[in-house]
Amino acid sequence: MGSDADNSRSWGKFVATCLIGGVVVALGASALLASSSSSSSYHGPHLPLGIGFRRRKKKPVRVYMDGCFDMMHYGHCNALRQARALGDQLVVGVVSDAEITANKGPPVTPLHERMIMVKAVKWVDEVIPDAPYAITEDFMKKLFDEYNIDYIIHGDDPCVLPDGTDAYALAKKAGRYKQIKRTEGVSSTDIVGRMLLCVRERSISDSHNHSSLQRQFSHGHGQKLDDTGSGSGTRVSHFLPTSRRIVQFSNGKGCSAVLLAPSDLIGLGPGQDARIVYIDGAFDLFHAGHVEILRVAKELGDFLLVGIHTDQTVSAKRGAHRPIMNLHERSLSVLACRYVDEVIIGAPWEVSKDMITTFNISLVVHGTVAENNDFQKENGNPYHVPISMDIFKVLESPLDITTTTIIKRIVSNHEAYLKRNEKKAESEKRYYEGKSYVSGD
Repeated sequence: MGSDADNSRSWGKFVATCLIGGVVVALGASALLASSSSSSSYHGPHLPLGIGFRRRKKKPVRVYMDGCFDMMHYGHCNALRQARALGDQLVVGVVSDAEITANKGPPVTPLHERMIMVKAVKWVDEVIPDAPYAITEDFMKKLFDEYNIDYIIHGDDPCVLPDGTDAYALAKKAGRYKQIKRTEGVSSTDIVGRMLLCVRERSISDSHNHSSLQRQFSHGHGQKLDDTGSGSGTRVSHFLPTSRRIVQFSNGKGCSAVLLAPSDLIGLGPGQDARIVYIDGAFDLFHAGHVEILRVAKELGDFLLVGIHTDQTVSAKRGAHRPIMNLHERSLSVLACRYVDEVIIGAPWEVSKDMITTFNISLVVHGTVAENNDFQKENGNPYHVPISMDIFKVLESPLDITTTTIIKRIVSNHEAYLKRNEKKAESEKRYYEGKSYVSGD
């Protein structure tokens, strides 16, 4: 029998031989040497358990979150971001049009558009269409057995069915429920209310009320309530932008944001040889038409840079009631899109030679479907420089949808949406009055 020192040296040579030969060593060499030297019954180098076998891959944690995702906004995206952080893979159920109508009132955006929106969120791995509004025992079993879901996720705001019961009671009872924090300052009810308020004010006056209302939209004044007598309790934007939220939305899938003033261009982004495609716009009420033109634009290069115009620019070009969503709200929605690599928050209206050089832009694009496509006829054509450089291209828009399309849908059925908002506003008011701090966002 050799000494412990001889045994250690022999084992060290064996480990070295294994490493040189490319054999996977499952346990640390130092730990093995320590165990061999402490064992008085050791009789030469033998393979410990685990050597030569690959470690079994850990099963990914799959989490499920459902929702209507009607008029999808940055609050929805933030909920999905938080849900994805609780697991390795996020499966999202999108509630059917019929279920939404029965439980909440008519949706503004149909299922196929809502599916486009959810699939485009960079934290989403899989989507289930026509999900039920309430998680039944049969559907929960299907989630666990067929989709291998480990946990069902929902926000800290209550989701109560028409009969007064908790929509997630079964998941909680099964011990497979996790909660995230609701995003402050926005809801679909709030956004619909902004548009209804906008339309009512517009019919009253074409001057002073327009500009004052626009200032409230653009600067997110407090928790101002609609006092026009509808009783809907509509909040004008009270989103409070923070640098942390912008960083959270910039992280993941390589997307980043650049805070930009027209006179202060800061070059950040991809490698020198990357083909950079640039597209700009208001991206107000971020919708399926926006998502699809961004998808097409991304296919033309290696890196998609998106410029988002300031509130003042949008207001000057589209009218005093625009934008409905302010600059930071619009920026977060675009940042959450999986096709977008970088966002310029506050992009200039005109694409200058300096900007093209600073960001190394290879191609500037614009869709055929937009709020204003007369730019080439105007004296102040914002794309004059890229056109002169022969790096401008008009893309065929896959969907005929604009922000005006969304507003018209609501206006044409405003009575139904007023009724829906009155019902939802009460539950939101109760939530805000009784909410407490929730960590982890």
